[in-house]
Order: sequence, then C-alpha cells, then structure tokens
Amino acid sequence: MKKPSSHHSLCFCIILILQLFPAGVLSDDDHSTVVEFLPGFHGRLPFILHTGYIGVGKNEEVQLFYYFVKSESNPNNDPLILWLTGGPGCSSISGLLYELGPLEFEDKQYNGSLPTLLLAPHSMTKVASIIYLDQPANTGFSYATTPNATTYTDLQACDHVYEFLQKWFSNNPDFISNSLYIAGDSYSGITVPIIFQLILSGNEAGNKPMMNLKGYSLGNPKTFPGEVNYSIPFAHGMGLISTELYTSLAENCKEEYEDIGWRNELCSQNYQVFKQMIDGINDQHILEPSCGSESALINPGDNFSGKRRSLEENFMSSNNDSWCRVDYRKLSNYWANDPKVQEALHVRKGSIGQWLRCRQSISIWTYRITLMDTIQYHVNISRKGYRSLIYSGDHDMCVPFQSTEAWIKSLKYAIIDEWRPWIVNSQVAGYTRSYSNQMTFATLKGAGHVAFEYKREESVAMLTRWLSYQPL
Repeated sequence: MKKPSSHHSLCFCIILILQLFPAGVLSDDDHSTVVEFLPGFHGRLPFILHTGYIGVGKNEEVQLFYYFVKSESNPNNDPLILWLTGGPGCSSISGLLYELGPLEFEDKQYNGSLPTLLLAPHSMTKVASIIYLDQPANTGFSYATTPNATTYTDLQACDHVYEFLQKWFSNNPDFISNSLYIAGDSYSGITVPIIFQLILSGNEAGNKPMMNLKGYSLGNPKTFPGEVNYSIPFAHGMGLISTELYTSLAENCKEEYEDIGWRNELCSQNYQVFKQMIDGINDQHILEPSCGSESALINPGDNFSGKRRSLEENFMSSNNDSWCRVDYRKLSNYWANDPKVQEALHVRKGSIGQWLRCRQSISIWTYRITLMDTIQYHVNISRKGYRSLIYSGDHDMCVPFQSTEAWIKSLKYAIIDEWRPWIVNSQVAGYTRSYSNQMTFATLKGAGHVAFEYKREESVAMLTRWLSYQPL
C-alpha cells in the first residue's frame, strides 16, 4: 500500500481536529437528562432513559457520553451493569440497540426515511440497570475539548472510565449499594479486566465512593496476541480446510501462526493456501454472507433510488437472495446522524462530526495500544474471589472459542461443573463449564462475533441466570 504523503497526513489531521473541536463547543458542567421520546419510536418510552456527559481527565478535557437505562423491575435492588462495546472506537449504542438493550431497529431495507425503533422482546434491562458508555474519546458522541486530549494510551482510556464511574456514582448516590458488574465484548476483553482492577484497587485504597463490585462478564473477548493461532484449528473443525492442509500447517508451522513471514518456506506456502481457502468467508460469522464493510460515510436522507454513496453501499440490492448484517448495522448510522435524534438525546451541537457506530480511525490516529495480554489480570481478579462469566459465539472466527478456552484452561483452576449443554426453550442454547475460581465459560450455539447480537434471547437468558447466581 502506498504510504500517504506528509501533505496528505497534515490535511487529514487538520480535518480531524476541525471535526473534534468545532467552533462554539464548550465543556458544560456534568449533567444528565431524561429522554421520554425518541424519533423513530412510536409513543413515550416505556422505560426510564437518561443521557448525559461526564468530564474526565486533565481539566475534564474528555467528555464521555452515556445512556443510562434504569431496571424495569426493581432499580433500587437490581444489579447495575457498566457496558463497554469493543473496537476500540465502537459506540455503546451497539449494546443499547443491537445486543442487550430495550430497543431494536425494525429489520427492513433502508429507504431513505428514519429507521424505525421497536421494543426488544428480550432485554437485560428487565432485571438490571445498565450504563452504556461511549469510550474512549471520539467514540460515538464522546469527544475531546482540546487537541492534546485526542491522543491517549489504552491505560489512560481505562483510567478515564474509572474516573467516569467515580463521578457517576457521586451524582447518583442511590445506586452505590447496588451490585456492580463490568461487562463488554470483543476488544473490551482487554479493557474490562484493567478497569475492574482499577476499581478493585481503588476500593482497597479507600477511594470514595466505594463501589459494590461483584464481578465481570465478557463476550467473544480479545485477550492475548496468540489467539490468531486458533483460527486454523477452528477452520479445520468447521470444515473450511482439509485435514491434509491442517496437518501440514501444524507440522510445518509448529502450530504458531503469528509473524508467519519469517518461518520456513513450507509453512509460508501452507499459510497462503489457508488464506485462499477462507477468502470470501465472513469471519464474524462463517455461515452468514460476506457483504463488505459498514464504514462508509452516511448522508441521512439519501435513499437507494438516488446517487450511490460509495462502493461499500447498496449490499441489499446487490445481494437480493442474502440478508446482510452490515445493512442492519448501518441503520444506526442513519438514525444517530439525524439532527432530531441528536436533539432528543441531548447531544451537544457541534461536538462531533459525523457519527459512526465504529470509528476505526481511533486505533490508527489517537489510541495507542500498550497492553495486548490481560490473562494476568484475570489471574489477579480470580485470586480475590470475584465472579466472572466468559462466553463465545461458536461460529466466530475473529476470536475463536478455542482460544478463549485455552487461556481459561491456562489459569489451572479445578473444574467444578463439567462440560454440559445449557437449555433455553427446551433447546440446547450452547455448552458450559464452571471452575473453582468462580469463572463460568459458555458457548452460544450458532452465534458469531459478538454473541448477543446473533442470539439475543439465549444471551439474555444466560446473563440473567448468572446474575441471579443460578446455574446456566
């Protein structure tokens, strides 16, 4: 790929800064506002939704946006969940509208009008209050007020989340006694254990307010760099590559597929054949069609009968026989970029440029990764006796369930509940195993990356049982 010139890089940075710091944007005092009506949803919301910003970091130069939904059962006693979507750079609106929240988009082809919101039949807000947090800065509706605040390390971003929670609890003291769980999926497998450890250390140091920390939950979690080694046994187990190729790969590459370029020629040749075999396979769910990226910029109000917006658009019409998940995910882009939606959510005018569900440029330009392995964090937390639920969609090739099983096994805790199926609606929903360190591992049958998005009913049943201290 041709390296961009310094002139092009400078232009990109200027455009990015103009988007991040538009004229007239001020950092207001922390506040949250009740949202009673949302464009696209018919009538008043039948649950309590708050949105707001909390400033963190030096001089509160990072303004983190959040959605807070109170439990629809007993918010005074029900658990409180902090939900973090992965990426880095994916908005927590994914959790709110696609995974475990009380709303979902009507599943129909986009025609240029505002997407319709419906009540989700299966939602974790039936039994828990949930904070959906847009983090780090420049994710979703979160933003920075100065150029310096746009660049940060992963550890600084985790510090920001801990500071957010401290301030949120100070503003919402009624929830301090509620059981607190930290949860997320995908890249949150890196950030959640770090944040959990920060809260734990803060509690032990006597930092106020003290948080009633109980455990954490992770779905399809990125955990350590060696996960790439498990994509090949996954592909073999799913019938994507032959036994002969799998055997040759294992022998010639010694079952190590990271930085494969420096290995022997046979290993390199085998690996190239492997890449050819899976070309065209949707690695987020190997049974679903591969429809490209959802990263195209969106102009709300454009419709499919008008000018085609980019080469990445119009997958529905080009794949008439296939339902494409990228089209369903794009509904959030159409919806969240609508000025009336942003007004209803009390988004600060001019605080961001175009809203994207996942802003991938964050990991390239502003977010510096310094930690790629969180296994030791799991070890440290387990020693303290905290509960954890780790689950995988079993058709996910991005973070194969075998890699998650492998690092859990490496903790060397005794098995107290052997591998068995767990049931929803009299059907096998997946398989599970529990360990003596209060860690439960589960698969969701037929789910991809990430599990809640593909199997919402089963996932909600799983997490509800776990929060209630019931066996899956």
